[in-house]
Amino acid sequence: MNDHKTDYNNPFFTRGCRSVPDVANAKADTGGVGCCKLGAQDWMSRIPGAAPNDAIEIVEVRFKNSKKEFFRQPSELMLEPGDIVAVEASPGHDLGIVSLTGATALRQFRKFKQPGGIDGLKKIYRRARSADVEKWLMAVGREHETMVKTRQISQRLGLNMKMNDVEYQGDGTKAIFYYTADDRVDFRELIKVLAEEFRVRIEMKQIGIRQEASRMGGIGSCGRELCCSTWLSRFRTVSTAAARAQQLSLNPQKLAGQCGKLKCCLNYEYDSYADALKDFPTADVNLKTRKGTAACQKIDVYKGLMWYSYLDAPNNFMAIPKEAVEDILKQNEAGSIPADLESFALTEAPKADFGMLTSNDDLHRFDK
Repeated sequence: MNDHKTDYNNPFFTRGCRSVPDVANAKADTGGVGCCKLGAQDWMSRIPGAAPNDAIEIVEVRFKNSKKEFFRQPSELMLEPGDIVAVEASPGHDLGIVSLTGATALRQFRKFKQPGGIDGLKKIYRRARSADVEKWLMAVGREHETMVKTRQISQRLGLNMKMNDVEYQGDGTKAIFYYTADDRVDFRELIKVLAEEFRVRIEMKQIGIRQEASRMGGIGSCGRELCCSTWLSRFRTVSTAAARAQQLSLNPQKLAGQCGKLKCCLNYEYDSYADALKDFPTADVNLKTRKGTAACQKIDVYKGLMWYSYLDAPNNFMAIPKEAVEDILKQNEAGSIPADLESFALTEAPKADFGMLTSNDDLHRFDK
């Protein structure tokens, strides 16, 4: 049992380290993958026949927050996950932590289709030396103070932007400033002031509000930490189609996350719902009976029920098994009209929660 406790006050926590790296060695205490979004599971290491690590020159290296890049490993250097390495940067060099090696790193590289292929990758120079790590510690220690001062400077210059994060390069010669803004920002004067204030090369990088939430963190409506700030490192597009497929109430207040966009978790079960809905008859076609025409109001996917109500009595819901709905549709197509829907409905059906149905216009902003 590991008695080592995580120091949440250390500046390297955003780089997936449980404690500040020791200057004497070039190894980071990452503490396994856990629920860290920077962690990676080398799942191919246990597969017989997988290529050994020394046969593959691609290595995945992680930096701050969700930033990961691929590099070429020198043939004379055998690296393992957790090693701190000096890598090629522009300008100078940067320091990162090896997250994946071997066959798994190669598959990840192929998955994300890096432009230029293997020949276009930057190089790993060496394992970090004591002097490299010491300079890295000093640079990372300046990040929070730099971010606070930058916010004060941008406010003094009257810029309509929000500074979210600062990431110093390992050699301390460059700093990346991450910001969000609603409109285009002319930050030429800001760059001049920052370069004079901090004596480093400045790079401004605009991020979206989803990326802002992942860096700031927070608690979701589920009571847990935000997925994007703990383990989710790559965002997928979320549309209202995912909510409709899961028969959720189209209520923006319930479907929006901390970032104001649709919650990422709407995608988690979307595929299983989409597959299950293939076995259901279309809900767009009304059922015709001699008592009246009925329209589908809701689908209970995993119970195999479809809720219908007559057009002249929209508040009288009836739960009908999907097989019975298919039978009624076939009868309608053949020109036969059953007497009513009550004879097909379940006598003791569960109560349907239709929630607060909202017009599509209110959800327009989510699909942008």
